[in-house]
Amino acid sequence: MRKELLFAFAAFFILSLHALAGNFVQGEDTNNNALVIDTYEKDVTGNGKPDKIVLWGKPFPDALYYKEVWAEITTDSKKSIRINYEGGYEPKIEFVDLNHDGVKDLLQSSATGGSGGLYNFNLHTLANNTLTDIGLPEPLTIQAHFEDNYKASITFEDTNQSYTVDLSDRKEDYNRLGLYHNGRLNEPTELMIIPYAFFEPIKIEGKDGLGLKANQQISGAYHADGIGIASSYWYYEDGKWVLQKIVWEETSANE
Repeated sequence: MRKELLFAFAAFFILSLHALAGNFVQGEDTNNNALVIDTYEKDVTGNGKPDKIVLWGKPFPDALYYKEVWAEITTDSKKSIRINYEGGYEPKIEFVDLNHDGVKDLLQSSATGGSGGLYNFNLHTLANNTLTDIGLPEPLTIQAHFEDNYKASITFEDTNQSYTVDLSDRKEDYNRLGLYHNGRLNEPTELMIIPYAFFEPIKIEGKDGLGLKANQQISGAYHADGIGIASSYWYYEDGKWVLQKIVWEETSANE
């Protein structure tokens, strides 16, 4: 009787291990410690039938940061396509038609985790089962520097917009840092132009379909010393991103 109970407990233990292992493998690739971040079913080839998109990531141990991120796409015709992305936090894919060919594109993003709230972005299309990197808008051409009397000059060369920003509410901080002395610059100093923080699909006035809004911060003496945000609006046409407008918004010293 004791031997029969021992065999019964052993069999139950082995079956339990198999069940746990099965549940574990569904969400993890045991060959490379990768995890399934998300699974989507979208028509990304343009044939009207859903394709399967699995977003994978390889995390650092005990961290929320994925050092490797990629998508595996299995099309309706069973073709397998892989897209490699940069690492980051909270990777995701949005499906939007940004090149206006009637097929949803893959706009992938992941947070870098830096203090500036920056994201990595990638944009691809799989129309007609062909992987193509659409690319994203180039950074704005900006000339920005401090001026005497606690002011800053900012010029967006792409649109010939120029602004002068009053920074007198920060003079104590700038004097302490040695940037100014009695209202005069100690030496010529440029402002900090931060790369695009993120891209947002958005309706562009007067255009069919969606374009992109991109935010770019301009800072003063240090990264957290935000002076303003340049929001640029882009529309994809004739195989390239075309700038529509730039909206400049100043940031107060307390924001």
